[in-house]
Amino acid sequence: MHNVNYVELHTTNVDQARGFYGELFGWKFNTLSPAPRYDDIVADQKGGLMEEAQGSGYWLQYIDVADVTASAKKAEKLGGKVLKQKTEVPGAGWFAIVADPGGATFALWQKA
Repeated sequence: MHNVNYVELHTTNVDQARGFYGELFGWKFNTLSPAPRYDDIVADQKGGLMEEAQGSGYWLQYIDVADVTASAKKAEKLGGKVLKQKTEVPGAGWFAIVADPGGATFALWQKA
């Protein structure tokens, strides 16, 4: 099954996002990396805040797959575009970022 495994907010202002989502949902955060800033959402360990240098901010969903490389190739054959090639998260797994034919982005996630 291809479940949404993890969600990540990409934002230019992590502190502002922490304040907003902390107040709105009661979430707590743990800073995992200071540069680039990455904060884990402690509420359920299934989300995080990722600092971006520019842009308007967006949520990125990570969808479980058995093989990131094969799934990325299949997405391209179906008219999608690979925006970030397979990348390792040491000790956790691999991801690739893909856009569907309409331009909506999501990440493929293969657990280690």
